[in-house]
Amino acid sequence: MSSPGLSRRTLLAAGGTGALTAVTGWNTATAAWATEPGPDVAELPALDGAMTLQGAGLERFSSDFGHLVTAAPRAVLRPGSARDVQRLVAFARRHRIPVAVNGQSGDLAQFGATGLESHSSYGQANPRGGIAIDARGLSGVVSVRAGRAVVGAGTTWAQVTEAGLAQGWVPPVLPDYLHLSVGGTLSVGGIGGGVQRYGMQVDNVLELDVVTGTGELVTASPTRNRELFEAVLAGGGQVAVIVRATLALVKVRERAHVFSLHYDDLDTYLADQQKVLAGRRFDYQVGDVTRSADDTRWLYKAELVALRDAGQPVDRAALLAGLNPASTEVVEQSWREYAYRVDGFAGYLRAAGFWDLPKPWLSLFLPASTVRTFMAEAARVLTGADVGAGLLLFYPYKRSAVKAPLAVLPEQEVGWHFDMLAFPGPGSDTAAMLERNRRLYERAVALGGKRYPIGAVPGLTQADWRRHYGGRWDQVARAKRRWDPAGILTPGQGIHAS
Repeated sequence: MSSPGLSRRTLLAAGGTGALTAVTGWNTATAAWATEPGPDVAELPALDGAMTLQGAGLERFSSDFGHLVTAAPRAVLRPGSARDVQRLVAFARRHRIPVAVNGQSGDLAQFGATGLESHSSYGQANPRGGIAIDARGLSGVVSVRAGRAVVGAGTTWAQVTEAGLAQGWVPPVLPDYLHLSVGGTLSVGGIGGGVQRYGMQVDNVLELDVVTGTGELVTASPTRNRELFEAVLAGGGQVAVIVRATLALVKVRERAHVFSLHYDDLDTYLADQQKVLAGRRFDYQVGDVTRSADDTRWLYKAELVALRDAGQPVDRAALLAGLNPASTEVVEQSWREYAYRVDGFAGYLRAAGFWDLPKPWLSLFLPASTVRTFMAEAARVLTGADVGAGLLLFYPYKRSAVKAPLAVLPEQEVGWHFDMLAFPGPGSDTAAMLERNRRLYERAVALGGKRYPIGAVPGLTQADWRRHYGGRWDQVARAKRRWDPAGILTPGQGIHAS
């Protein structure tokens, strides 16, 4: 995976004209890159990959998928090896240069699409004037065998899926959109329709190779460096950079029987979804909220998937017994077709011009006891324009299935995921939408809710984060002090901002 190391004098930056500039190191007096040696210049380490210091390569990392926060990094590292990350982080620590990783979905061309997505929509993966690490330099499936896959952190879930399928194995929990990096979703939790049975993606990690904020390359697992392992998974990139992951896989079941249950009434929808959850009738369980055709009310849909081997029958009557939808549709398709179900919709969003517009997403978890109150209030506040061409996902999960300590959820056993993946149209008042997000977030917290840290909630303070982590805050703060004492990693989350 490594290429021959570049000398310190030939770390090159491509300018807007394509010109190349040799960089010697970091001027500690001026806090800027230096092109000549000097008494205040700290020499850059040799790298297997490449550093970009100006031009289009830098601009690409100035924003993220949300297009709401813009802050140009000083440099972008495209690592050629884990050693590059280790050396770069150690160098950045010595000179107090912020560092953050961005996956930017590098496999889309392979699947006939263009455009970038990441799980950062409000500057979470922006290094705020520091060094961005392009995780695509760490992509690639290393190995797949029964029950596990070893992959680079920049590998997308689509790449993991294809490699696993070739041998009859697949990840038990996948994001709805597969063109996200493994390291990116593991840093925040990773949720999908399999959460009810398998927990989050972080609950299906067997081992990690990480570079801590002190520049150490460490292998961590439930039995080896466990405290670090638990601090990294769903830790928001605060203590280490994931460079490689060993993931649990399950045997694929070839056919997906997809049940779409439609509801006009919120109470019936909530009751039926929780009945399905309690009975473990289906393998995947999600749902969404859409605006009626006449734009007068919200409608609810449960999307329930029964997986079967080829030729194995499905007892539809038994699966639907006791449920009360207004209407039901059932479609049978391959497991792979279902896994990639969002790709066509994403293609529409690109073609229609929504993909590169600002997107004020809001992602929350609510306890079952207050979810009706929250959803009813949100339904009165939100309009079709707020969601735009996007989706409002809304479905239950079991808290006991989620084991990772930093995947913070409400305390009750049954909770609901409220995930507004908004794609507003051109000219939308995104500032007003961000203020609305803040109000909905505050209401959710008042009702015992938590946030999933991918969305856009403005004005978060350390007090908000303390409230978010609750009794885990001391653990989070202690891990930061131990593994990132200089406080350089992923400042965009704002978790440890003073």
